[in-house]
Amino acid sequence: MKKNFIASAALAAAGLLVLSACAGAAEEAEAPAAEAPAVEEAPALSGTILLDGSSTVGPFAEAAAELFMAENPGVSVTVGISGTGGGFEKFCNGETDGSNASRDIKDEEAALCAEAGIEYTRITVANDALSVVVNKDNPVECISVEALNAIWNLDSTIATWGEVPGVEAGDLAGEELVLYGPGTDSGTFDFFTEEINGEGGNIRTDYNNIGEDDNQAVQGVSGGLGAMAFIPFSFYQEYSDTVKALAIDSGAGCNEPTIENLLAGTYTPLGRSLYSFPAASALGREEVVAFYTFMVERNEEIAAASGLVALTEDQKAEQLAAVAALAG
Repeated sequence: MKKNFIASAALAAAGLLVLSACAGAAEEAEAPAAEAPAVEEAPALSGTILLDGSSTVGPFAEAAAELFMAENPGVSVTVGISGTGGGFEKFCNGETDGSNASRDIKDEEAALCAEAGIEYTRITVANDALSVVVNKDNPVECISVEALNAIWNLDSTIATWGEVPGVEAGDLAGEELVLYGPGTDSGTFDFFTEEINGEGGNIRTDYNNIGEDDNQAVQGVSGGLGAMAFIPFSFYQEYSDTVKALAIDSGAGCNEPTIENLLAGTYTPLGRSLYSFPAASALGREEVVAFYTFMVERNEEIAAASGLVALTEDQKAEQLAAVAALAG
């Protein structure tokens, strides 16, 4: 009898120990896990970025601004279009953070910036095949640099297509040659006159000055059988169903304004780089560095949205290094 009592007591004690252990395990399981240390988020960017300049680079900068502000709503990016020359005037006067340009800065413009104490760097943002366009019904397919010079230079007296040297105009021979081109503030004006006529600003005075509005050139060419204009590749692409681009012969055969020819270096002499010039002082601000970095890193997307030709991978690496060097 005593033995049975002792055995029963032992079993009861063992049961209590098991219950105690289970209760302890349950309490441990129910204990709240230690909280992970909070990760501090980077502060949101804020500020205002002011750009001005080229009408060719303008659509690219506007597309970049729209995409950037969608991801950084605290930053306001404003893009003005005063032409390359007008943009540099504002930039060297300290009115903007960056200047968009379809040519390099001129010596006299650089001197004005130096006098004002404005340091800057040049960032290549896209590539462009400046396009010579004519009416869709024009039978001419290719034109030489020499013929373009004969048409556009200051001393030119060519009045009809039949007078253009080296061009078989056919039924267009008696058609009046009507020319459209940008104004003197345009980087496209400077680039074309320098490459085709050998000197910036060397151009005949009786052409139709479209200022910074390339749409006027497209309208004029599409509406006139004998018309001709030179416009950025982006505008030709947009209106390729309305106007026709001529292939250019610079001595090595005819080359059309295509992305392949531009990047291969065969579309000469009208293939060019497009730029934005950020001020060194502006690159001391985090939002400006972020915006210029964004323009290069997201280049393909921005170029596609604006009709320009994106940077190559080598160009992207060079431009990112340039931004980092001046910002750092």
